[in-house]
Amino acid sequence: MSEWTVHGSRTIYTSPWVDLELVDVEPPGHARYEHHLIKLAPVAATVLLDDSERVLLMWRHRFATNTWNWEIPSGIAEQGENLAVAAAREVLEETGYQVYASTLEPLAYTQPIGGMSTAEHHVFLARDAVRVTDPVDTHEADRIEWHDLDQIQQMIDDRRIVAGVAVAGLSQLLARR
Repeated sequence: MSEWTVHGSRTIYTSPWVDLELVDVEPPGHARYEHHLIKLAPVAATVLLDDSERVLLMWRHRFATNTWNWEIPSGIAEQGENLAVAAAREVLEETGYQVYASTLEPLAYTQPIGGMSTAEHHVFLARDAVRVTDPVDTHEADRIEWHDLDQIQQMIDDRRIVAGVAVAGLSQLLARR
């Protein structure tokens, strides 16, 4: 199979967080049509692991899916921002823990909806988190708790961890044990 031909695109909605385009595409051997494309800034996320083999998770509600679940700190990287710096910033804002971008280890990379979006998720591993303040983004989580790494797979299986960026990062951590 060969690449699709892109004949052009037009923006139908734009905001600081998302752009929606209609792209004039032609799959090999098929007629041209307009395909939706959602353009998003990259997401930077962090799995925090302590010396006791525990992972820091945030209990939160997602209105779009009406889902409560445990998640890892994550957020959108600002224009031109280094991804590790963005990940460290999000950890501090959402949890009050400080990690240093220079010590973060790449853990996972995903394109969660590659068929219709430019979304990229970059997940890092932090082993040196220190609680330095209260979270700034108090609307991000109802609770922030440490969970034994041995419980994480069951939490994923029980759908208590469902966010794609969290599942990808935590699954990679478990696979590398």
